[in-house]
Amino acid sequence: MPFFRKLLIIPKALRQLGARSLLLYGWYQFKLRSGLLRLQTPTGRTNSKQKNDLVKLISPTSKDKINSLLGDSAKELFRQADEILDGKVRLFGGEPRKLELTVQGELRHWTAYHSQMPDGQDIKPIWEEGRFGWATVLARAYWLSGDERYAESFWQNTQEFIAANPPNLGPHWSSGQEVALRLISWAFCFSLLAEAKASSPERKRLLAQSVVAHAERIPPTLNYALAQNNNHLLSEAMGLCTAAALIPSHPKAKQWRKLGTNHFLEGIEGQIHEDGSYAQHSNNYHRLMLQLGTWAQKILKELPISTVVKLARATDWQLTIVDRNTGRAPNLGPNDGAYILPLSILPFEDYRPALQAASLVFRRDAALPIGIWDEMNLWLGVNPTSFLRGPDFGPVRVEGKESWAYFRMAQFKERPGHADQLQVDLWWRELNIAQDAGSYLYTAPAPWDNALSGGRAHNAVMVNGRESMTKAGRFLWLDWAQAKLVDEERGGDGQLVRVLAEHDGYQRLRVDYRRQVAAEANRWVITDRLTPRGAAKKIVARLHWLLPDWDWQIENEVLRLQSPHGVVELDLDVSVGDEYQIQLIRAGELVHGEGIADPILGWVSSTYGVKNPALSFVVKATGLLPITITSTFTLPI
Repeated sequence: MPFFRKLLIIPKALRQLGARSLLLYGWYQFKLRSGLLRLQTPTGRTNSKQKNDLVKLISPTSKDKINSLLGDSAKELFRQADEILDGKVRLFGGEPRKLELTVQGELRHWTAYHSQMPDGQDIKPIWEEGRFGWATVLARAYWLSGDERYAESFWQNTQEFIAANPPNLGPHWSSGQEVALRLISWAFCFSLLAEAKASSPERKRLLAQSVVAHAERIPPTLNYALAQNNNHLLSEAMGLCTAAALIPSHPKAKQWRKLGTNHFLEGIEGQIHEDGSYAQHSNNYHRLMLQLGTWAQKILKELPISTVVKLARATDWQLTIVDRNTGRAPNLGPNDGAYILPLSILPFEDYRPALQAASLVFRRDAALPIGIWDEMNLWLGVNPTSFLRGPDFGPVRVEGKESWAYFRMAQFKERPGHADQLQVDLWWRELNIAQDAGSYLYTAPAPWDNALSGGRAHNAVMVNGRESMTKAGRFLWLDWAQAKLVDEERGGDGQLVRVLAEHDGYQRLRVDYRRQVAAEANRWVITDRLTPRGAAKKIVARLHWLLPDWDWQIENEVLRLQSPHGVVELDLDVSVGDEYQIQLIRAGELVHGEGIADPILGWVSSTYGVKNPALSFVVKATGLLPITITSTFTLPI
């Protein structure tokens, strides 16, 4: 970003982000650039004369119950564990890749890395390996089987990591959050592996020394976490609490626990809104927050009632937009992994294990009937119950016949991750028809430098090619578009069947934008209407729909998609004085229509670093306002 533009953005950022956040971030940057953080986090301290005995923090439910729940599915757990024995892991739920815990090249102090590698390489995969979430598979496999190979693999990999990444050297120490999440994974694994033959006194002593080094790394950069006021703060706070619980005899244990507890409770209070929505506007990070809350309840034993109420509402919120038959959820907001305790054989994108655990801990009842998703509960020592209760809080979910839609309406109080106001995700018979593209990559050559966060990749209207908010950095949006409900209609069962909403992101262009989502039998009718604020004016309205990569046909501007359950039709009706054109783009290439294809369109990223072909159906209408575009999805009966 040009220097002068940065100067212009500073006053705006101060107003919209708040003085406290900017001052905390400024103080962090001063410590980073002045070298103060290098002094506060010296390198190479691996030994301690203090005797630190590790304590088991988790007592899983009996092996009989876990085996009974898993049944033949236990084979999947051991298959995953054997894959790790072969030196392969699945990051972000993707395909297997070689596990590499030793960073290539000479290690530098962590301040040289911060949020990316010096050579520009994406740091996210490196961090994900270092979080040791994959190691929980080894611990679970050992606990159920007693096979020492799994325990030995954990310890060998842990020893390799500690030896190859001395305290405060290299990218694995460059974020307090990464340090904290590694602590939490180690704590869970140790609880299951403590009695293994491979868990020698020497290895336990080495792990305890590393736990101390990890705990000491977190406080010097807590001001960064406080400035972010998001999952960083919650993670780092729980990292301190975990270290204190693991080594209660350490002289700083009480200090770590007090500091971590205070910041965790402060974070929950400030980051979860009254309706249960989460400050980061991301399903992925919402799950992370709930997992940290569940872990906090286990570690701290008792949370304040106000904190439990907030976490219960947050559980309800996410339950509302999860497809109960698949566990999948709309790909809302940033999606870069962060499944910190994957204590289930179910896939990465299945939200049911984390939600069932959070429901039992905070709502005091099950959100789902007892099923394979209860594995996480049993590992955490939470007993399932068959008593069910529906969510009390949640986002806007419109119900149709064997289908439902998530209608994105947010009143931003914190900086959003994506420009996605009035996005519509449509689900039908376990299929995600209208999709959210996800994130793909943050650090990559253009156009893949977090490009999917913009409005042109979302299912909504853009005006004159302008974003509804101002992009001020790779992760920073300003001038937040605010949405509000205009009208709604409920069916006889009380469920929403029609919602009308608007957002103010184009009022600076003197344009009002409203969208209505209505379920009509086996049809969904989405109506986008743009009207002038004052005199009529000529604009270009662009509507985008991201659809599955199915066989397609277009006839008379009706798109027909061959789904596994029959033909889905998307019919567009454009009310405009001059002209309009349509494009169909697959994997960045134009397959129907005229013009140049946007290279980021026709892709969907289900998890970080992965992109798969999809279909982007785009209509551009040029003319005098008002302009109305009606999209009708017809689903097979």
